[in-house]
Amino acid sequence: MWTIPNQITLFRIILIPIFLLVFYLPLSWSNFGAFAVFWTASVSDALDGYLARKLNQSSSFGAFIDPVADKLMVVAALVMIAQDYQSWWVSIAAIIMISREVFISALREFMSSRGKRDVIAVSNMGKYKTAAQMLGIMGLIWQPNYDIPLIFFKLPHEVINYAAYFFFVVATILTVSSLISYFKAAWPELREQKS
Repeated sequence: MWTIPNQITLFRIILIPIFLLVFYLPLSWSNFGAFAVFWTASVSDALDGYLARKLNQSSSFGAFIDPVADKLMVVAALVMIAQDYQSWWVSIAAIIMISREVFISALREFMSSRGKRDVIAVSNMGKYKTAAQMLGIMGLIWQPNYDIPLIFFKLPHEVINYAAYFFFVVATILTVSSLISYFKAAWPELREQKS
């Protein structure tokens, strides 16, 4: 149970209160600090899956706790962003994304009880949704108000902010699309009459 991938996953859960604390610190760098913590959690998510496969340390506990850790961090970030921005469209997008996670978790549990979990296995659209969601969330957390120095030029901070909005909108669209796709795949089981 205490494999390296599982320890990394548990570390990601421990990062959640740190992430929230850093964001709400009354310091000039709190947004960037929270962005860095969220980025670390995102990288650790990729790392634990890679190590589980590479070290042949996949486990039932890991299969259970990894998506839980992901959803806890994302939901915490979405609630924080909605509260921070106090914008109707950010709040509605956050509610859609959180609702989708709850719906899909329940749908997967139902399909597992029928022995058909593979019918709604993670799709490419779900992976694209996750990537856009992570990029959007990171940008909305950071919200830099200064240009970013690169090797040959400075990247205007507006570019990062507009990119964050773009990815957040794309993530919302993919959230709805993937929800519909999973629901359609599960519909034959959902409409089946109990005898």
